[in-house]
Amino acid sequence: MGWSSHARLRVCLGMVIALLAGASAAETGVSQTEVLLGQSAPFSGPAAEVGRDFLVGAQTYFSELNARGGVHGRRVRLLSLDDRYEPERTLANTQQLVWRDRVFALFGFSGTPTLLAAMPAIKESGIPVFAPLSGAAVFREPFNRQIFHVRASYAQETNFLLRQLQGTGRRKVAVFYQNDELGKSMLDTLRQRALSYGLTLVGSAAIERNSVDVQAAAEALLKMKPDVVILVVSYQPAAALISRMRGDGYLGGFSNYSFVGSVSLAARIRQGGAGIEITQVVPFPNKASLPIVYEYQKAVAHTPGAACNFVGLEGYIAARALTEGLRRAGRNLSRDGLIRALETITPENYDGGGFSLHFRRGNHNGSDFVDLTAIGSGGRFLN
Repeated sequence: MGWSSHARLRVCLGMVIALLAGASAAETGVSQTEVLLGQSAPFSGPAAEVGRDFLVGAQTYFSELNARGGVHGRRVRLLSLDDRYEPERTLANTQQLVWRDRVFALFGFSGTPTLLAAMPAIKESGIPVFAPLSGAAVFREPFNRQIFHVRASYAQETNFLLRQLQGTGRRKVAVFYQNDELGKSMLDTLRQRALSYGLTLVGSAAIERNSVDVQAAAEALLKMKPDVVILVVSYQPAAALISRMRGDGYLGGFSNYSFVGSVSLAARIRQGGAGIEITQVVPFPNKASLPIVYEYQKAVAHTPGAACNFVGLEGYIAARALTEGLRRAGRNLSRDGLIRALETITPENYDGGGFSLHFRRGNHNGSDFVDLTAIGSGGRFLN
């Protein structure tokens, strides 16, 4: 039986409506062939090497993933913008990524003051944020459903570091910190916790973010005569202070947090770096003692221009874990679906290659891994 012109018209209209409904229901940043992620991090300026190392590690994983066909047939593309570790640029980048570039999720933002500046846009948009390079409590307490962490908190790093200092007999501690939200909060944490480990905080000195003018701070710290200086800064001011104090005859110790940028710090201090300690939130990247490290080393070996380092391994682990969330979220990908899928990842059902991740509803602090490394002769790392 032939169809009337009216029947054919109704069918055509129905198809058009269905197609339009499907298009309107499509999630932001998701197409039939691609998932678009957004990142703001320092790729120039005094903290550039940290941003670049994380990006190279993440892209190493995503490139291999895309060569295998992606996730549910979609390639993962990461759009990365430079913020020079300047909060106002991070906010502008976030606004661009969310509302102009229309990315699906944010990934690998670097730094506490920078991410803090971006939070109004993040909260307004409801966009998920995966693996920021910050262990600050402000992003963990109170719980924020949008943010997932693959690194231990700064509180966990602090406890680990102070416990190590307690065991060495070094009792007098001074703090060199950047004068912003990160530095001040870390200084407060160290003040609160030092006594419980039998340590005395003899004083502190500050430097402005992205500055390397360390003369006044070095002079002040030398007068305090600490057994060890704890640094809450990135690699350029850290290297400048250590070199200055060593040049002025200081023989005590220096301890740094993971965000300093270990390889970049060692490269700048050269022979004067022996014995400097750094907490780490990922396994040792140059020793394949865990399957995830061996996997990372193999991937780096096939990536032109890439090199194994701590921040690169963090980027690789983060990209790998996010991909697992995308896989579990299924073909009909949505932001809420990704969040719910990530919350199912536990060591019992996700093989992290020896690096355990555990997310659940109400707690997105995926890792409590903390380790300690030291710079040896020739800038090589000891674990």
